[in-house]
Amino acid sequence: MFVRRAYVPEGLRPGDYRRWPYTVPAVADLVENGLRFHRPLTFLVGDNGSGKSTLVEAIAEGFKIDARGGRAARKAGSPNPGKTTLGEVLRLDTTAEGARMLAGPRQGKKGFFLRAETAFSMTENLGGVPGYWTENTAEMSHGEGYLTIFRTMFQDPGFYVMDEPESALSFTACLQLVSLMRDLARSGAQIVCATHSPILASTPGADIIEVGEHGLRPVKWDELELVDHWRRYLNNPSAYLRHLTV
Repeated sequence: MFVRRAYVPEGLRPGDYRRWPYTVPAVADLVENGLRFHRPLTFLVGDNGSGKSTLVEAIAEGFKIDARGGRAARKAGSPNPGKTTLGEVLRLDTTAEGARMLAGPRQGKKGFFLRAETAFSMTENLGGVPGYWTENTAEMSHGEGYLTIFRTMFQDPGFYVMDEPESALSFTACLQLVSLMRDLARSGAQIVCATHSPILASTPGADIIEVGEHGLRPVKWDELELVDHWRRYLNNPSAYLRHLTV
């Protein structure tokens, strides 16, 4: 592993929690208590607006990965000129291996941030560019292009951050990503992934942090509110849809 903990030093904590993003319970929880990583694969699971994307952006920045998608985003024309508000104050406790990687030469750094908002432009612009993927992803479906990025950019042991990678993936493609992430974690990589996919969150050997109004809490897969809602919906869709079709 490369990162043990994400935290905000006491001297950098906000004096006023009434400003965004500190009004988000998950962000306030991280500022007060930090977030520890115990396993190579960690999922932050929560609904839209829960703060999981805000957290993974700042964690990526803490490892000196551009929050718009790393070097691939810069090549694709979507660089982030500065850090996010949380990224400005968030710090990482790294392992010895993580510290060596951050202190070493730039070409030796193994890390990548894939976010749904910028992945499409990468598939459109980076096919065939040296150091990326040789396939013409502009001619693929979104899901095929995403899987090509995963297989090419997520190979070596390194620190990888993902924000809702399931956005363009079918059920079968999500299962392929589960297999890839499991193998990557076994190879010595560390992955932090924000998702609202019960499929991705079921990856064997992963830690799951549920993100919501309660802040941050570790849970088992079958304790997730997300899993409960999907089970109820698939068992009886009309119990949900009748509120929308009146």
